[in-house]
Amino acid sequence: MKSGLRYFIASGTLLSLTLGGFAAISASDANRLGNDLTPLGGEKAGNADGSIPAWTGGITAPPAGYTVGMHHPDPYKDEVPLFTITGTNVDKYAAELSAGHLALLKAYSDYSMPVYPTHRSAANPQRIYSATKQNATTASLNEGGNGIAGSTIGTPFPIPQNGLEVIWNHLTRYRGVAANRTISQAAPQRNGSYTLVDFEDEFLFNYAREGMQEKDLDNVLIYFKQAVTAPARLAGSILVVHETMDQVKESRRAWLYNSGQRRVRRAPNVSYDNPGTAADGMRTADQFDMFNGAPDRYDWKLVGKKEMIVPYNSYKLHSDSIKYSEILKPLHINQALTRYEKHRVWVVNATLKAGTSHVYSQRTFYIDEDSWQVLAVDQYDGRGQLWRVSEAHCINYYEAQVFWSTLEVHTDLIAGRYVAIGLDNENKMYNFSLSRGPQDYTPATLRQDGVR
Repeated sequence: MKSGLRYFIASGTLLSLTLGGFAAISASDANRLGNDLTPLGGEKAGNADGSIPAWTGGITAPPAGYTVGMHHPDPYKDEVPLFTITGTNVDKYAAELSAGHLALLKAYSDYSMPVYPTHRSAANPQRIYSATKQNATTASLNEGGNGIAGSTIGTPFPIPQNGLEVIWNHLTRYRGVAANRTISQAAPQRNGSYTLVDFEDEFLFNYAREGMQEKDLDNVLIYFKQAVTAPARLAGSILVVHETMDQVKESRRAWLYNSGQRRVRRAPNVSYDNPGTAADGMRTADQFDMFNGAPDRYDWKLVGKKEMIVPYNSYKLHSDSIKYSEILKPLHINQALTRYEKHRVWVVNATLKAGTSHVYSQRTFYIDEDSWQVLAVDQYDGRGQLWRVSEAHCINYYEAQVFWSTLEVHTDLIAGRYVAIGLDNENKMYNFSLSRGPQDYTPATLRQDGVR
């Protein structure tokens, strides 16, 4: 195949790469899960030259000395880069880099990508694997692809047949059941100066709740609450969102508590290309978590699978021995603290539909085969020019067997700036043992939270 792309073949048949049919796969194909495929649908074997090893289960237990509440120690701390990609040697590695990474290396003379040995560390609990195998033969896209049916708890489409199925795998991927986190966001000016915006985020992943059945979802994928706690001029506002499964049929339900007015109001603009919260215009609402919300404004094409150099196992960026000031630098984050590895990723192109609107005319997504986490995105403006490059720097959260970002970075090539969200080095660690139910995410409870 050209450009290093290769396509996924199941039962000897080339699968459809466009949104044509919505049928589930056969039982014989589903039986590949846990055999030649990982339980989530990745290729279990390594690659031909051994630079990508076989998946052997990922990290399923914490390292010695770890206790819940700690920042997660780096299991690969003694490793050194195999090589470092810079603007001077980029041609040697261009076939394994995204258009976004090529542009960053060209734009910034001091930009570098340290590449380490590959570790397929992603792992989920067994109940997620079991549900995934069950979903494989029952899950389908709703008409138009804007929702899914016949699926709960696990990955709906472990052997995807089109681009929308891959995106739904990302939207439904396992991130625990309930979690809260204290994080910071910064959008440095070109000279490096920045103001931290602090958030307290809370998630109830309704889709992944133990024993969840489709009839009990109430069309809600995720319940989400976000409180801004600093700076003082922004503090006090609280957002609650019910992330609906089919947002075309039923729009995302969102309410905002305004501390100045002491009132709860509907928040209809928390979606699509509306500005991200306090991000100084550096990202859109649907870039949070790399992509969220309704997919209806784009045509989605599954290009294929490719071996690429992507951010992975970013424990150094997660470390509590690092200060925010060491990460946040002019023009881009401190690349010496990053870690890149070679992994197989699904490549999906999203092209804006005629008659719809979005600031991004095209987006190219690179999705991890082992976790369905979007690792990188290239975003193009209305002229077709590469505009913004997004990265998810991820780790395995040992105590929950969750592979998720510890830091997202969205770089604006035209403005020469970026926004980093998820900074947690100087904050307490994520809590995956939270006990929550849908009743904790109502307008009434939001009003009570606001006046406390």
